[in-house]
Amino acid sequence: MRYSKLVRSISIRKKAKHLRPTLFLFLFFLSIVSITDRVYAQNDVNLPTTLTYEGEVKNVVEEVKNNNGGYYQKLEIEILDRDLRGKVLDVENGSVETPVSQKYKKGDTLVLTGFKDDSGEVRLYVNDYVRRGQLLSLFLIFLILSVVVAGKRGVTSFIGMAVTFFIIFSFVLPKISTGSNPILVIFTFSIVTIPITFYLSHGLNTKTTVAVVGTFISLLITVVLSVIYVHSAKLTGYTTDEAAFLQIMKGGTMNMRGILLAGIIIGFLGVLDDITVSQSAIVFQLKSANKKMGFSELFTRSMDIGRDHISSMINTLVLVYAGASLPLLLLFIDSSKTFGEVINYEIISSEIIRTLLGSIGLIIAVPITTVIAALVASNLDEKIPS
Repeated sequence: MRYSKLVRSISIRKKAKHLRPTLFLFLFFLSIVSITDRVYAQNDVNLPTTLTYEGEVKNVVEEVKNNNGGYYQKLEIEILDRDLRGKVLDVENGSVETPVSQKYKKGDTLVLTGFKDDSGEVRLYVNDYVRRGQLLSLFLIFLILSVVVAGKRGVTSFIGMAVTFFIIFSFVLPKISTGSNPILVIFTFSIVTIPITFYLSHGLNTKTTVAVVGTFISLLITVVLSVIYVHSAKLTGYTTDEAAFLQIMKGGTMNMRGILLAGIIIGFLGVLDDITVSQSAIVFQLKSANKKMGFSELFTRSMDIGRDHISSMINTLVLVYAGASLPLLLLFIDSSKTFGEVINYEIISSEIIRTLLGSIGLIIAVPITTVIAALVASNLDEKIPS
C-alpha cells in the first residue's frame, strides 16, 4: 500500500515536472498581458458615437423595387433592448436613390445602428440580421461532437482553442492596434500558444514535444521566406476595403505590410499543427510495432506516409484559399486580361504568395519533424509514447 502511494507520488511529480515549461510560458504570457498598454494610439480618428440596437420587424410599411433588383423599404421595427426597449420606430432600409440588395420581412430580427441628431432624437438604419442564435447552435453542435467523438482529447482541444482566442483578443490585437511590430507580436504569440495548445490537445509526451520542436523550426523558416517574398513582391497589404478603412481609422499609423505577414503566419500555424503531430505519431507507432527499427528505416517508412500527407494537405490548403477568394476569382475570370497580367495585381498575387508559402511550410515540416522524431525514437529504450 505504502509502495503504491510512493509510485503514485513519483508519477505526479514527473507530470508536474513536464508541465513546468507550459505553465511557465502561460504565466510569462499573462505577465506580458498585464503590462500591455490598452490605450489606443492617440492619433486615432475621433468619430461620432454610434448607437447599436436590436429590433424585430413588425410591419413593412413601404417597399420599392428598381429595375436593377435593388430595394428601398420603410419598416416598422420594435426595439428589443436598452433604453428604447419596446418602442416602435420607422426605420429605412436603403433609399429611393441608393437602393440595397437585401430585402427584409415581418418577423426578422435585425441589428440597427445610428446616432442622435442635434435635437436628441435617435436616427437608426438597418445594419444586418441578428445571427447569434444560429452561431450558438452551430457552436454547440461542434462542442458536442468534439466531446462525443474525441472524448477527453476533444475537451482539451476545446480548452486549447479557448486559450488561443483569449491570447489573440487580449494580447495580439491590442498590441498590433497600438502600433507594435506585427511580426514580433505574432512570433511571441506562436512561442506561447504552440506548446500550450499542442500539449493540451495531444498530451504531455515525447511525441508531442517532437511535434512542437518541428513546428518551431518549420515556422521560423517559413517566416523568413514570408518576409523575403512579401518585401520583394512589393506587397503593401492594401488589398481590401477593410485594410484601407483601418488605416484611415488609425490615422495612417498601421503597418499594413506587417499585418499581411502576420495574417499569413497565423494562417498556416494550424496546418503545421496537424502535419507535425501526424508525422511524429507515425514514427513512434512504427517504433512501437518494431523496436529493432533504427533511424534510417524509421525515417524512410515515415516519409513514405508523409508524402501522402503533403499531397493531400497542399490540395486542402489550395481549396481553402480558393474558397475564401471565390468572388474575387469569379471577378477576374470574365476579365479580358490574360492570366499573366491578372496575377500582377496585388489582390491576386498576395493570395498566390499566401498559398505558396503555406504549402512550402507544409512540405518542409514533414522531413524536419520526421528527422527529429526518428532520432529521438531510435534512441528510446523506454516505453514508446502513445
